Amino acid sequence: MPANEILAARSRQHTWSGEGALSLKTFSQGQAYYTVGAQRYLVDESNYLILNQGQTYTITVDAPTPLTSFCLFFAPGFAEEVDYSSTTQSAILLDNPTPSRMTPLNFFEKTYPHDPLLANQLAQLRGRFSARQTERGWEQEQFHAIMQRLLAIHRATYHEIETLPALRAATREELYRRLHWARDYIASAYSQPTTLETLARIACLSPTHFLRTFKQLFHQTPHQYLTQQRLNQAKKYLLTSDQSITEICYAVGFESLGSFSWLFRRHVGCSPEQYRRAKR
Repeated sequence: MPANEILAARSRQHTWSGEGALSLKTFSQGQAYYTVGAQRYLVDESNYLILNQGQTYTITVDAPTPLTSFCLFFAPGFAEEVDYSSTTQSAILLDNPTPSRMTPLNFFEKTYPHDPLLANQLAQLRGRFSARQTERGWEQEQFHAIMQRLLAIHRATYHEIETLPALRAATREELYRRLHWARDYIASAYSQPTTLETLARIACLSPTHFLRTFKQLFHQTPHQYLTQQRLNQAKKYLLTSDQSITEICYAVGFESLGSFSWLFRRHVGCSPEQYRRAKR
């Protein structure tokens, strides 16, 4: 059986396409883009991406400065075995330590905000791995702990899905996936102009249905989420670049400096200039 593996690298430009294992993608000091079919995902230090076993995807890195990737690849059947051992009664496990047949477990392919417990587990593994202070046995214990946390997050996702308005569970799951297609598209293309119709088309929903269910699931409208993403990116530029306020305004997708400055002050509590001076 193939083993769980870690891939850590630092690069400024990189492109790869192919079929992969169940994997968890994280990045720091920059951002990477993944393309999966018609879907696009931006991964940076604020989130992580899960892709399932056998998924075909493309990764693209084109950054002004090198960024660091830290990705975990899980062996086939590993998630199912951990799930079985975590959810089965001890008396049954004594007689059947491993199931005779395992139903494939598919995670929701989307970007996830960093969970504090998972983030701490990943940081510990990444730190020791980068310093070459790990042993194979210890690494595999960390893979088990991380998978247990991923499975807990996976189960919690189903509680979130229950909030969607549909009679059938399968319909709620499909609606959840489609809404995340649109949300991840917004996050990956925050600097580009977009419309409600475009986003609804990405989600394969009517504009009215898309707008209503997006707000119900994410507690904000698509435009509000887009504004939030642009402001988050603007804050990063203000701290890490020497670009002018005007250059940053247009780089993140705002159409006017006045609108950008007003929204920034409203959401952050100070002007872009004040934010840059205070945080540097």
